[in-house]
Amino acid sequence: MKTMRFIEALREGLAEEMRRDPDVFQIGESLGREQGGMFKVTDGLDKEFPGRVIDSPISEAALGGVAVGAGMFGMRPVVEIMFGSLMPLLLDEIHNQAGTLHYVSGGKINCSMVVRTCNWMRIVSGPHHCGNFDAMFVNSPGVKVVVPSTPYDVKGLIKASIRDNDPVVFMEYSPLYQVKGEVPEEEYVLPIGKADVKREGTDVSIITYGVGVHDALAAAAEAEKSGISVEVVDLRTILPYDKEAIRKSVAKTGRAIVSYEGFKTGGAGAEFAAFIAEECIEDLSAPVLRVACKDVPNPSNSRLIEGLSVGKKDVLDAVFKVME
Repeated sequence: MKTMRFIEALREGLAEEMRRDPDVFQIGESLGREQGGMFKVTDGLDKEFPGRVIDSPISEAALGGVAVGAGMFGMRPVVEIMFGSLMPLLLDEIHNQAGTLHYVSGGKINCSMVVRTCNWMRIVSGPHHCGNFDAMFVNSPGVKVVVPSTPYDVKGLIKASIRDNDPVVFMEYSPLYQVKGEVPEEEYVLPIGKADVKREGTDVSIITYGVGVHDALAAAAEAEKSGISVEVVDLRTILPYDKEAIRKSVAKTGRAIVSYEGFKTGGAGAEFAAFIAEECIEDLSAPVLRVACKDVPNPSNSRLIEGLSVGKKDVLDAVFKVME
């Protein structure tokens, strides 16, 4: 094992797939030359792979169209969209085109493509550059949505996403880019659609993903001081999501909290909460609770954003509440 930052593990996974398969290429705004991507994810890759790390004009819809066309004809494009708040600009290409091609062609056409983007709700960037549109793509049949939380997960899942024959929306949270963790020296690929129990527990299950995993783990450590054993289930993929992992955890603990960094109303977590209420009702000893952001636009003020976003305290409060 070796210790890597999240961003380094992601870059290594991308590079390994480009070395393995000459049909893999990357395209986006400012990916090469001095910038190396908005958050330096692709830094240096244009030198190793000349002509396969492509700087594009500023048009998210055009990037989506390029990816759909290339994916249809056997290439494996990886698109970078700088901010998650820009994802609606290529919603037609993902939702109406990429996600439906296999179905409308009677299984004759695959659309292998990955769209990487970066989400955040707790960093001040204003209403047009903050945001999380994961719920939009959870409502897109035919599309897979992957949300890693650790360096180990991000490397194994980006490799799996590139190799997958379906379109994948790959969501990264900017607060995680500098998180460190252990990554195997040897090659590995993680399965899409398989959750990971990040912490075992017996009293409460926290179902979460992305940056919410770290909030949940911090809250679980704090709750342990009060004698409460918290299990943290990292979904890792939110479409399709691992229903059996949720069932197993809730059956063990009898209590469930769904925590996610997105708007509470209609958020992706609402789907998981509904699933627990419908499918796990006989195992529940208390109502399902949701921890999510307030339903207001992202402010351009650090004090105001504290009242909008979620964190360890919100999750811990929910743990104590569900145990009442």
